Amino acid sequence: MSYEEKNLDDARTLTETDSPKQNSLSEIFRFALIALIIVLPIRWYIAQPFIVSGASMEETFHNNEYLIVDQVTYRFDEPERGDVIIFKYPRDHSKYFIKRIIGLPGETVVIDGSSVTIKNDENPDGMILDESYAALGSARFDQTVTLGDGEYFVMGDNRDHSSDSRSWGVLKREEIVGRALLRLLPPGRADLMPGSVDKSS
Repeated sequence: MSYEEKNLDDARTLTETDSPKQNSLSEIFRFALIALIIVLPIRWYIAQPFIVSGASMEETFHNNEYLIVDQVTYRFDEPERGDVIIFKYPRDHSKYFIKRIIGLPGETVVIDGSSVTIKNDENPDGMILDESYAALGSARFDQTVTLGDGEYFVMGDNRDHSSDSRSWGVLKREEIVGRALLRLLPPGRADLMPGSVDKSS
């Protein structure tokens, strides 16, 4: 075999060897691109992960539990009393909190010790909330807040250990990210609509 023929064979072998690798890299890139196109819109507009930090929602939620947040429902429906929501902390939008909605726009929230009374058009004399989900604790709060349009009053279920509307004020509608849809971790506590309450009563 001549020198030229040998070099030609070497070049052919190199080309045949590299071609599958190039195809493989191309497929990986294409798959990654498709995954990004599918995943990113879901992450930004439909659902996103959230990790619980702190004890403010115990015993309903514990530290380091992994949640999926529903970001779609509130585009079509208004938040309701009892919903567990994730929102941007009003004093620092780089932080996210998880709390429960207690008061709705137009209502007056009256806190007397550990008792919460809601006054609205349907209950002008007030209705005392049944908060079987909450650890009311021993701390006393005496406060009356009337909510305007697009304003919500939120509180943590663990009342003695929660920074919420009692201390930093009302929550604006535009600061709400979404509601707790799934609890994925830990596996033993996985469930759908964690923390939900019966709203029929």
